[in-house]
Amino acid sequence: MSYFAAAVARDEGGWTAAEVNLRGATDIDEVADRLRDVELEADLSLLFVEADDAYLVILRLDEGEDLRIFGSDSAYAEESKLGALLVGDLKTSVTGIDDGDEPRPATGGDDETEQPAVDPEADPVGDADILADLGISAQKLLNLCAHEGMLPGDVTAEICQVLGCADEVEELREV
Repeated sequence: MSYFAAAVARDEGGWTAAEVNLRGATDIDEVADRLRDVELEADLSLLFVEADDAYLVILRLDEGEDLRIFGSDSAYAEESKLGALLVGDLKTSVTGIDDGDEPRPATGGDDETEQPAVDPEADPVGDADILADLGISAQKLLNLCAHEGMLPGDVTAEICQVLGCADEVEELREV
């Protein structure tokens, strides 16, 4: 299973982005260490792991501590070793969040559809509020992940646009 892992870290000077190699990682703590290594003095570090145009995992460290994880679908844990490493231990399903008046993503869609089409098989897990203090509510994150036609890379781009680090992540994709 192929993946793309982009880390963004914010400190006083702004955002730093780097691609992170997760091959050979043996546990989630080692993944967190690789995220910390991107910018040791970061007040906020995020890792976006996109796998096979189907799954997105977001990891967050605040000041290098308190690892939080969100996965777009628990099935990723069954699909690959990396998926099992990243979301296999997450037992908290993210269902039952009330539909709000969240704006739909700007990347197309049928204007006649009021809510994004939700994949009935998808089972988001972990901390959907992972980006709430950064302007992306749990409902907005879930809507982005469930929006028909949105690939994990599209979701990452939308999030990074809101955070102000879209150019840095796009440069990583172009390498």
